[in-house]
Formats: sequence, C-alpha cells, structure tokens
Amino acid sequence: MSTLSSGRRNVLPGFNISLGFTLLYLGLIVLIPLSAAFIKTWGMGWEGFWAVVSTPRVVASYKLTFGTSLMAASINAVFGLLVAWVLVRYDFWGRRIIDALVDLPFALPTAVAGIALTAIYAGNGWIGQFFEPYGIKIAFTPLGILVALTFIGLPFVVRTVQPVLEDLEKELEEAAASLGANRLQTFRHVILPAIGPALVTGFALAFARAVGEYGSVIFIAGNVPMVSEITPLLIITKLEQYDYVGATAIAVSMLVVSFTLLLIINLLQGWAKKRQEA
Repeated sequence: MSTLSSGRRNVLPGFNISLGFTLLYLGLIVLIPLSAAFIKTWGMGWEGFWAVVSTPRVVASYKLTFGTSLMAASINAVFGLLVAWVLVRYDFWGRRIIDALVDLPFALPTAVAGIALTAIYAGNGWIGQFFEPYGIKIAFTPLGILVALTFIGLPFVVRTVQPVLEDLEKELEEAAASLGANRLQTFRHVILPAIGPALVTGFALAFARAVGEYGSVIFIAGNVPMVSEITPLLIITKLEQYDYVGATAIAVSMLVVSFTLLLIINLLQGWAKKRQEA
C-alpha cells in the first residue's frame, strides 16, 4: 500500500514547491492588494462606510453598472453562441477573417474602442444618424454603455463555447434525429446540456469584464451623475479629489457584490455539470 501511495505522489514530482509558488503568486497579486483595500476601509467604521456607499449617486451608479453588465453578458451569451456555432459548423469564404475579428476587442485598446463606438453611434455617426430622427439616442446614454459592454464581452463567450462545440460528437445529433427528434429538441436535449457549463463560464467572464470596464465606456456614456455614470468612473473621480477612503469603500462594496454574483454563477455551473453527468 505504501509503495502504491508513494508512486501516486511521485507521478507529478515537485507538488509542494509548485503549490508554494502558486500560493505565493496569488498572495502577492490578488490577496494582498484586496486585503489592503479591506483594511483601508475598516478604519472608516460601519457608519462611515455605509454613509459613503449608500448615497443616491453611488447607488445609481451601482444599478447602472451591474444592470448593464448583466444585460450585456446575457446578450453575448445568446449571440456569442450563435457566432461560435456558425464558425464551427459551417465552412464558407471569409470564415477565418470573421474568426480573427472576434478577437479584435481583446487586442484593441479600450480607449480606441470607446472613441470608435462614440463616433459611430453619435447622432451624426454612421449608425446613430438612422436612430436620431426617431428620438433614439445611443451615444451619451445608458444604451451606449450597453453597446460598449456588449462589444468588449463578446469574445469571452465565443472563445469559451467554440472549443466545446468543436469537440461535440455529431453522431449524438444524428442519433437524436434518427429517433424522431426535431432540430429544436436536438438542441435542447443534446447540444445545450453539453455546452451549458461552457456557456455559463463565458457569461460569467463577460459579466466580470463588463463590471470593471472603464476605458471604452467613459467616452460613450456621457458620464452624467444619476443617469450615465458608472461605478469605476465614480471611483476615479474620488481619487482625483484625493478621497482615497471613499474610493476604497466604493471599490470594496463593488468587489463584494461582484464576488457574490460570480459565486452564485459558479454554483449554478457546478449544479448544471453534476446534473449533466447524472
């Protein structure tokens, strides 16, 4: 027994050293900065903390930031799945070009993306000019924020779902069709359970990116307090006013809410995976 267990431990040598470096790296990069934020906020006391994070302006920025982030992630979950499906299941001219364009929001500086989106969706822009006569304003409104967050979050869903679709066996779909299932039933009972965990992961990544997005949003948002002011911009504003404690308090509250939402999403993902395996 001791020989077997010793052999199992030595299959991947260097576990203790690797684990030590992993914990050290995570501590330096993640835990220490986050702990510093909590320690900085702790000195305010609960009343001071609540007074900062519960002001109407801050609450309005929370609603806008998390609301548009959830909407953008939901939109990307639907259309990102569609884009991944087209890239995997169909062979057509220009497929490689479209596949490369999916990664453009990754490589494009966020400030450049914000300026480009503002120019396109402004009242006199290429797309905005068609909505302006109907009284629909996109740039400098919450709708513009939604457009920007959808733009930067699309690659997360596509690149998460795409490998799963590539590995999905088409024989399962053919078997379902031979048993009399239509396309909708095949997608619902065969394809969706297989790609569900990856789709939820892509949704979570897109949501997390959208919550912390700053560069591409400030140009198209308009940044009007109580209307189109996102929480990251409010944190920057407090830093510019040398209100470091207030900025830290808002950041901590945003961190707690984001972590809670991501934890719920991960729990749902684990539940869906266990249900699929069962």
